[in-house]
Amino acid sequence: MNQTPDLFAPTPALREPIDDGAWLLRGFALDQADHLLEAIQQVAAQAAFRHQVTPGGHTMSAAMSSCGLLGWVTDRYGYRYGSRDPLTDQPWPEMPPILRQLAVEAAEASDYAHFEPDACLINRYETGAKMGLHQDKDEEDMDAPIVSVSLGAPIRFLFGGLARTDKAEGWKLEHGDVVVWGGPSRLFFHGVAPLGKRAEHPATGAMRYNLTFRKVRA
Repeated sequence: MNQTPDLFAPTPALREPIDDGAWLLRGFALDQADHLLEAIQQVAAQAAFRHQVTPGGHTMSAAMSSCGLLGWVTDRYGYRYGSRDPLTDQPWPEMPPILRQLAVEAAEASDYAHFEPDACLINRYETGAKMGLHQDKDEEDMDAPIVSVSLGAPIRFLFGGLARTDKAEGWKLEHGDVVVWGGPSRLFFHGVAPLGKRAEHPATGAMRYNLTFRKVRA
């Protein structure tokens, strides 16, 4: 018997290959986006967004917070993960269950089963903010993937190779898109171009949030 399609069912995410072991899941987080934004604000109420400074003295243009067992810190002593927020000397906020579950499901949808993130880095981009090409290499567990969630204003994601000089291809990331990479591409250089002057979204205005989930401890 033919069944009438449910016109109100959520549209399945489209999985686009980026590179070997790297996937773009179009709209994967869209159905939960409002709740994810609420969770971000709950984290920020405990661990405020701040513009961290690199060991070389450069102030990062994206503001950052963290949640989970570990948070990412940069200062004149270097890049590292720590269990306490240096601004408050308190443990980082617990990772909200909705954030963890999304990361686990996105990893599984990208063929990375049993992903258990212990750190979630939250970046807030305003007009002109960017993230230069870099590797995520401060983690002990290189077998686990990176899961990156985009919320708010669109931005151009850059994904290169194992060398900084490798050509980086670009993808436009929209509200609710998720990028997952691991395996052969785990240490590929990546970043985002500056957030455009006209980039905005009804849910966030001229602002974009990025959630990056990582398994740090082996």
